[in-house]
Amino acid sequence: MISIRCSALLFDLDGVLIDSTPAVARVWHGWAVERGLDPETVVRMAHGRPSRNTIRELLPNADIDREDREVERREIADLDGVVLLPGARDLLNVLPPERWTIATSCTRPLAVVRLRAAGLPIPKNMVTSTDVKIGKPDPEPYLKAAAKLGFAASDCIVVEDAPAGVRAGKAAGARVIAFVTTMPRRDLEEAGADWIVQDCADITASKDDDGLRLGLRC
Repeated sequence: MISIRCSALLFDLDGVLIDSTPAVARVWHGWAVERGLDPETVVRMAHGRPSRNTIRELLPNADIDREDREVERREIADLDGVVLLPGARDLLNVLPPERWTIATSCTRPLAVVRLRAAGLPIPKNMVTSTDVKIGKPDPEPYLKAAAKLGFAASDCIVVEDAPAGVRAGKAAGARVIAFVTTMPRRDLEEAGADWIVQDCADITASKDDDGLRLGLRC
């Protein structure tokens, strides 16, 4: 068991607290086929980043706003299989609300829908792609999330599952715990993750006067 201290935890959403992988894959697969793109490549590119970034890379001459709205519409409508990941509820239950939040590449409407589908609380300080100018792997989402809690990102720990998110956390100056829920361990290591575990079930947490004390089963 590895012991870590921090001021707060900054969670990604998909692949960290909830599993929406089947829904994400279905939506992007269908979108790719309709536009004559390779579905496998598109699904891999889309994970962990704002959808408009993926769309812009794949279809630079398209109406990005229209395409982004269409992807969002499909993702909001497809909640089949959106479930909690192991340990997520237990971990959040022991964290004081002022010591954690979410920074996700989802739009705000999509994040709210998925959190409600999974039965999780919606943190008032949540940061979504709707709230930032530049999404992951840029550090802005995690810098903003830490600031909303009143801490420096360097005093926080980011919890991620995608290389883009790991890079965002490291660029913000945070330490990063990565989960192997959706991506190969090697990709997370190359992105700079400080620790790699399976999921939230491998993290214990408690609070004292100095902040949070975490235990990791690596």
